[in-house]
Amino acid sequence: MKFDRTLPRALVHRAAVAEVFLTDAERRGEDEVVLAAQLPRLHAFYDDTLGARAGHDPMMLLEACRQGIFVVAHRFLDVPLDHKFLLRTVEFEVLDAGPPAPGPFPADVVISTRIEHRARGRAGVTGLRLRFTATVANREVMTAGIDYSWMPPQHWTRLRTAQRGRLELPAVPIAPPVTRIRPELVGRRDPANAVISPVRATADDGLTARLVPDTSHPVMFDHWVDHVPGMLELEAFRQMAIAAAVRAGVLLTPTARPLALHARFRSFAELDLPVECRTGPVRPGADVECTLRQPGALVADARVRLAERGPAAPARPHEPMSGTRAAQAAPPALATSGAGPRAAVHGAGARL
Repeated sequence: MKFDRTLPRALVHRAAVAEVFLTDAERRGEDEVVLAAQLPRLHAFYDDTLGARAGHDPMMLLEACRQGIFVVAHRFLDVPLDHKFLLRTVEFEVLDAGPPAPGPFPADVVISTRIEHRARGRAGVTGLRLRFTATVANREVMTAGIDYSWMPPQHWTRLRTAQRGRLELPAVPIAPPVTRIRPELVGRRDPANAVISPVRATADDGLTARLVPDTSHPVMFDHWVDHVPGMLELEAFRQMAIAAAVRAGVLLTPTARPLALHARFRSFAELDLPVECRTGPVRPGADVECTLRQPGALVADARVRLAERGPAAPARPHEPMSGTRAAQAAPPALATSGAGPRAAVHGAGARL
């Protein structure tokens, strides 16, 4: 596998070359593809954490896998580059203590990719379920799974026009400003990387907050989309889980990283409508249950498991926690993942 240059940015649906992690792709069989990726030594978003940099953020490895779904579809199944992609489910689990610590050089990653299922329609294959295993320095460090589908641009346009019309929303959304939580409460240094509002306690001992749809963010909104991107939703799940775990005393500091996550995308989250982020009560040893909702709709739900669990400590209001582990995959729900907005199909969908 080659690591000397990135794949074309259009192939992985990114606008900035700096955000392209994949460097090579090779088909090894009918259902087998091997991807090569190089992770930067320091990334402005994924490596912006208060904790010690003991390894690369699993979410950065997940982003490399997410880019792989486009490569498999476009390069090996001849899906046209203008097609739009919908995410159904996303999950990962850290196998090692974490990816090796960043060293004097960028990390070369080999990602074994297997097609577990092909969804078929009248036009042929319309979606895939992929299983990824990421290896760094001959160590298997993480597995991930992504279930997704695609559609022609004209179908996408009809879908989005109809959905926004039902909600009586304008053709072009304008995201309203939302006050951010203090970044240190969710383990971040840069305020721009805090993606939720200050949290409030709920009657069931959970937390609630608003999602911050900052369309100027150079990573979460690498290119224009007319809905909340899936990777932003996953980051909101992580930050909510951290905040809830620290408040409950399950975590002593907000510096943990996710060990696993399983998320289902059910419908688009519109940029110009409030998105409520919510957790249930946090129990020691249990995954943190999270949801995203807009008026009248469940947008996405997730189970997150965090690392660095500690003994119970007094709860501290508005304080975060960290780390995550994903639960077993649940039945797929539609969500979007690709260039273009987040979509729903037959009433469900979301985009990474």
